[in-house]
Amino acid sequence: MTTHSHSVGVVTPQCAHFDEPLPLRSGSSLPAYDLVYETYGTLNAERSNAVLVCHALSGSHHVAGTYAGQAKSTGWWDNLVGPGRPLDTNKFFVIGINNLGGCFGSTGPRSTNPATGKPWGSAFPFVTVEDWVDSHARLMDRLGIQQLAAVLGGSLGGMQALAWTLRYPERVRHGMIIAAAPKLSTENIAFNEVARQAILTDPEFHNGDYYEHGVVPTRGLRLARMLGHITYLSDDAMADKFGRKLRHGEHRYHFDVEFEIESYLRYQGDKFAGFFDANTYLLTTKALDYFDPAYAFEGDLEAALAAARAKFFIASFSTDWRFSPARSRELVFALLHNGRDVSYAEIESDAGHDSFLLDDPTYHAAMRAYFQNIEV
Repeated sequence: MTTHSHSVGVVTPQCAHFDEPLPLRSGSSLPAYDLVYETYGTLNAERSNAVLVCHALSGSHHVAGTYAGQAKSTGWWDNLVGPGRPLDTNKFFVIGINNLGGCFGSTGPRSTNPATGKPWGSAFPFVTVEDWVDSHARLMDRLGIQQLAAVLGGSLGGMQALAWTLRYPERVRHGMIIAAAPKLSTENIAFNEVARQAILTDPEFHNGDYYEHGVVPTRGLRLARMLGHITYLSDDAMADKFGRKLRHGEHRYHFDVEFEIESYLRYQGDKFAGFFDANTYLLTTKALDYFDPAYAFEGDLEAALAAARAKFFIASFSTDWRFSPARSRELVFALLHNGRDVSYAEIESDAGHDSFLLDDPTYHAAMRAYFQNIEV
């Protein structure tokens, strides 16, 4: 087996079309849909080495590798996935999927509504974490994968991994939940609502049908991303990186950029508004808000997790205040009370919620050790 660590190289997305309607938890259904996905590594003869990677709010199917002829096209979790990397593609067949409602190729608000011939826009139905998992399961059927060696995700992706172990308990051997929680806190829902209001009140939003007007609610999406980005970083990380550094070395007494942190947030907001879809942002944050496996069990998380049969790896990060270690420990305790096999790592990191995306040596060593012990 190759021991050196490098990227999976140039990759190409694939698209699966489904004509069978997908019933949604909202009571609506999607009549037909596409799922865009990528794969890395080789599916073994037994079809037992597949690992599904679920993406977070702004992620996509492009987990690892690069696109031919495209600069700065590295996958969002490339430091984790590849030959010799913690999720080793010499051993595992790795799958990334763009969720329904997304804006990277899978059917979403920008896609054509077959009933009207126009973009879905405001008519696109609400989708939930459970709906995404159901669509993922259909893709696994299409690929001939009856059981996944593992389902892995960070943040919202971790919620999807948890939902997989509850909706399809016999189809997942290992659930790997990173920097996530069994449900959003009230504060998290509040942050999401402020971000949504920034978009909904943008004059260019046009009730979600801005495509037909040839505009983008850039201001709202920009503000939503700026707010979100603040919550992804820790106070210490922000202070270490920017402090109170002035852009021009002096106070200029105006409302344009003076502090470096202002410049950084505006840059992140502008960049995000240039490629992400506002309706996708709204739908995805609502899916985050709605996720709560214990809701149907009168708030009893232990009862909600009783259906799980997988073994679990759960990791949290010390300065992640959006999905704090205490929220991961809730999962750990509820799973242990159900007799599940749980490995838990609480990683010291000063990077806040974004820690799960970084190449932290302790974190990656824990991930590597766990993957090495998964039998295929």
